[in-house]
Order: sequence, then C-alpha cells, then structure tokens
Amino acid sequence: QIEDIITKMQDDKTGGVPIRTVKSFLSKIPSVVTGTDIVQWLMKNLNIEDPAEAIHLGSLIAAQGYVFPISDHVLTLKDDGTFYRFQAPYFWPSNCWEPENTDYAIYLCKRTMQNKARLELADYEAENLARLQRAFARKWEFIFMQAEAQVKIDRKKDKTERKILDSQERAFWDVHRPVPGCVNTTEMDIRKCRRMKNPQKVKKSVYGVTEESQPQSPVHVPSQPVRKTTKEDFRKQITFLNMQIERHCLKMSKVAESLIAYTEQYVEYDPFITPAEPSNPWISDDTALWDIEMSKEPSQQRVKRWGFSMDEVLKDPVGRDQFLRFLESEFSSENLRFWLAVQDLKKQPLQDVATRVEEIWQEFLAPGAQSAINLDSHSYEKTSQNVKDPGRYTYEDAQEHIYKLMKSDSYARFLRSNAYQDLLLAKKKPENEQGRRTSLEKFTRSV
Repeated sequence: QIEDIITKMQDDKTGGVPIRTVKSFLSKIPSVVTGTDIVQWLMKNLNIEDPAEAIHLGSLIAAQGYVFPISDHVLTLKDDGTFYRFQAPYFWPSNCWEPENTDYAIYLCKRTMQNKARLELADYEAENLARLQRAFARKWEFIFMQAEAQVKIDRKKDKTERKILDSQERAFWDVHRPVPGCVNTTEMDIRKCRRMKNPQKVKKSVYGVTEESQPQSPVHVPSQPVRKTTKEDFRKQITFLNMQIERHCLKMSKVAESLIAYTEQYVEYDPFITPAEPSNPWISDDTALWDIEMSKEPSQQRVKRWGFSMDEVLKDPVGRDQFLRFLESEFSSENLRFWLAVQDLKKQPLQDVATRVEEIWQEFLAPGAQSAINLDSHSYEKTSQNVKDPGRYTYEDAQEHIYKLMKSDSYARFLRSNAYQDLLLAKKKPENEQGRRTSLEKFTRSV
C-alpha cells in the first residue's frame, strides 16, 4: 500500500505532488518537492484531518526510503520548505535483498573517487570504510576495481541525471546503513512481508555483480514493471488456503494423551525404568535378557507385546512365524509371504533386483499365479507399470495395500485366535520342574 501511495504521489495526471526544479544561487536543484507539499497531499487524498497524523505517516514512508531529504542523512518528514526527492523504484524495499557489506564497501570506495563536496564521506561513513577495508583486506583490490568501473560509467551520464542518481543511492544506504542513533528500519516485518508477496522481484545483490560478472551501477538498470495478479494466481491462492483448512490438526492435549498412553504401554519393556529380569544388560555384563528375547520360546511379556501393533508381530521372528502359521490355517498366507518377499527385495544387491522382481511377479501377481494376492485395480495398474522399470521399490504400493489389508482383517483375527490366547495365558513352569523334566528326558533317551 505504501508503494501505491508513492506511485499516486508522482502521477501528475491524477493530481500528484508537484515535482519541480528549483534555482539555488548559481545552481539548480532538479526533481524535488517540499515537505509541506507532501503533508498537504496526504491530508487531501487520504482524508487525514490532523496535520500531525499526516506528518507521522510521511515520516514512516520516509523511514522506508521511499522519500528522502536531499541534504540530510536522517530520514524524517518535516512540514516546512525542506526539499525531498522520490526514490527510484529499483531501490524500493520490495526490489532488493538485504545488501551485503561488500556492496557497501564498493559504494563508499566509489564516493572517495568522486571529487564533489556533496559526496564527501561523513565521519561515521569514513569509520565504516576503514573498518570494511580491514575486514576485506584480501579482496580489496576487487572492490576497488568494481568501484572504479562504476565511476567511469557514471561520468558518461548527464550531469543532472547523475546528481539525482547519486542522491537516490545515498538515500538507499541511509536506510540500510543508517546514521548512528537512528533506527534500522530494514529489520521491520513490513519489508519482509513485501518480499514474500513478490518473490519474483527479489534480487540477489544490490549491485548485481559477482567477481566473474561485468560491473555496473544499479541505478542505471531500469525497474521491472509490476506484474498484475491473474486468475491463475487467485486459483493457486484459493487451492493453498483450502489445503490449509483441510489439514488434519491435533490438539496438544490429544498429543499429550497419546504420548502418555504410549509411555505407559511400553514402560515395562524399558530396562532403565522397570528392573529387568534376570539383570539389566546395559549396566552389567550379563546378556541373559537379550538371549531370552531372541529365543524361540517367547515369554508372556514378549507375546503380550505382539498385541500392541502388527509391526511388533512382524519384527519379532517368532511372532512372524506364529502369524504365518495362523494365516496358513486360513489359507491366506500368500499376503504375508508377499510382504516378506518385498521386504527382502529392498535388501538385494542391485544386480539381482531385476531377477527378483520378475520372480515375485510370477509368484504373486501374474495371471494364473500360484499364490495370487488380492490387489485393487489402482495398485495393480501402478505396479504393472513399475515392473517395466524394475527397482527395489517396484512393489511399494502393492506392499502398502497388502499391509493395510492384513492389519484391518487378518491381524485382528490372529489376536482373537486360540493359538495366540494360549501363548498369552500360558504359565511359566517352575525351574526345578523343568530341570526334573529335562533329567527324565535325558534318562529316557539313554535307555
């Protein structure tokens, strides 16, 4: 909106602020307006009744560098005859990145090469130049060459035009490297928001030069016209907003409840919270707990864990075998065998992938396959296309479909089956009874 106001202020056809050239002793001051003219225009066109409010608004505009005093580094608006000049659109905040110190060093170095009283460095600028010269000692020759090349280009310009461009460039740096004691307005959100709305207009550097590119002063580059918003832009914005509205959001209370429930469910399996039996292998040299967990005779605690999720069943070798036996009893073991085959495919060497993909296709998906699986049309069509360019993840969609099918149907029935319930409710035999049984078995074998 600020830039729209500035555009209207410079439009003579719609009653903008009168821009004129003023005679001053032996010279002329081109393209200036007075602070009074700006304040009166703001009050008239923005329906502002209080002059103080208009001055405040004008000062905010000046602080962003859209309007600047030609004889002062402090960017404020005064309701008097002080001369102001409009900033070139190229230097508007929406058209530039935050400039780097290298750009500032080139600008200050260029100022020292121009023998003009109005271009002499202020005390704080001279201190900044000395500081930058120490910081960029290794690349100062490059900076000096860039500044020298820009001075040569500037000298070819008309005197009046050069005077205007010099003041606009100085005002730009008054915004980004303000006088000590002034607020740095470049840190305000208004400029960042403007850049986000116009990302295509952002430039990587104020001067637009690198060490390999041809140096050129930025003030001589014509500004790009503002692109009008099209119907397609509105459609994209509407689509984006609809996606944001439809996003699945969770309340923090629900997230906390889920985390607490998960912690309570797995607390007895964490040896740092619940004392492990027979001992904690993380703080002792006894690995008996790990041996028990890897044994083929699962404990009640281990069987109970299978009921938490199907992932717990599939990652436990014994649980996987029990689940496979249950599926075989229901004549649907091909689903799990397909899922395991795809998991194994992801670990195959690259030279064996194509052969393994073809074997899986012939066994589970080809017409008349011996162990055909039930896929929906979408997954089957996509998998058929993937097989033409075999890879480790050719069957990713089909595997996901089979996984959901087992989780919603077969896994629930497995938890209700007699085989799982018997394992879950089985009582551990006393060790001495197991010892006597073992001795009896040994005696029987010896006889």
